[in-house]
Amino acid sequence: MIEKLEKIREKYNFLNNELSNPENINNIEKIKMISKQKAELEEIYQLYENYCNIKKIIKETEELLNDNDLREMAIEDLKILNEKAFELKEKLEKLLIPSDENDKKNVIMEIRGAAGGSEANIFAGDLFEMYQKYIVNMGWTYEIINSVFNEAGGFSQIEVLIKGKNVYSKLKFESGSHRVQRVPKTESQGRVHTSTATVVVMPEQENIEIEIKEQDIKIDVYRSSGAGGQSVNTTDSAVRITHLPTNIVVTCQNERSQIKNKEKALKILKTKIYDETTRKHEEENVEARRKKIGTGDRSEKIRTYNYPQNRLTDHRIHYTSMNLDRIMEGNLAEIIEVLIMEDLKLKMENNNEI
Repeated sequence: MIEKLEKIREKYNFLNNELSNPENINNIEKIKMISKQKAELEEIYQLYENYCNIKKIIKETEELLNDNDLREMAIEDLKILNEKAFELKEKLEKLLIPSDENDKKNVIMEIRGAAGGSEANIFAGDLFEMYQKYIVNMGWTYEIINSVFNEAGGFSQIEVLIKGKNVYSKLKFESGSHRVQRVPKTESQGRVHTSTATVVVMPEQENIEIEIKEQDIKIDVYRSSGAGGQSVNTTDSAVRITHLPTNIVVTCQNERSQIKNKEKALKILKTKIYDETTRKHEEENVEARRKKIGTGDRSEKIRTYNYPQNRLTDHRIHYTSMNLDRIMEGNLAEIIEVLIMEDLKLKMENNNEI
C-alpha cells in the first residue's frame, strides 16, 4: 500500500510543478488537463500526508516511553495517535480500490417468473413492487419498457429502465435467482410452496461502439398489449428485435410511436449485447469470479424470501433478516448496504494481494 501511495504522492508533486511551469502557462488545454488530474489525486494525497505526519509523531512519542516522567502521558497520546493512524489507513485502503466505472449509471432491470408456474409470476410481480417502492424511496424514476402480464397476477416478464443517482451501485447485486417460500393464493390445503423468479440488472450503456448489422437482426412489429383501457394501442407500434448471432431478443412497447420503440429497442439491444459479452468474459475468467460476491451466474440462488417466518436470507453473504415484511415494502437499504460493505471488504482483501 505504501508503495502505491508513494507513487501517487510523486505524481501529485509532478503535476503541481507542471502547473507552475512557465512553458505551460499559455497552454490552456494542458493546464485544464493537469488541473483535472491533480484534483483526482487531491483527496488521497492529503490523507496520505496526514497519515505520514501521524506516523512521524507516533515515532517521536514512542521515544518518550523511556522517560519515567513522561511515560504515562506518552502511553495516553499513543493510544489516540494509533487510533487516528488506523482510521486514516482504512480510508486510504478504500480510496486505493479501483472504482466500478458503471456505478453511476442507470440500469435496465429484467424480472421473470421462473420455476413454480403462476405463483412464480405472482412473485415476480411482488419483486417488481418491492423495487418500485425502493425506487421511490431513493428519489429515482423508472419507465416500463416491456411487460407480459400473467392472468393469475404478476408478470411472466417485466423490463424496466431505472434512472437516478448511482443506481447501478445500489442494484448491481440483485441479479440472480430469488426464491420464495409461502402458501400461494391458489393453494387450498394451506401448504407452503417454493417458487423462483430471476432478476437481471444491467448498467445502461449509452456511448458504446457496438456495430449491429442489418442482416444480423430480425424486426417484428405488432399491437401493444397491456393491462387494458387506454394503455393498449390500436396500431402496430410495439417492436421486437431479435439479434440472430446471440439470439438476444428485445421488446419495446411503451412508446406509441413504432419509430421511437425501434430506437429504444436498438439502444437496449446494444446494452444487452455488451452485458452478455462482459458476462461470458467473467465466466471464463476464474480470477474475476473469485473477486465477486457469489459466482455472478444468473441462475445462482442468491436469496430466499420465507413468508411464514418473515425471514429473508441472502445466501452469498450468509445474511439473515427477520424483517421480510418491511423489505417487501421497499426498505431494501438494510440488505443493500450489507452487500456493498461485503463487496468493499472483498475488494480490499484482493487489493492487498497485489
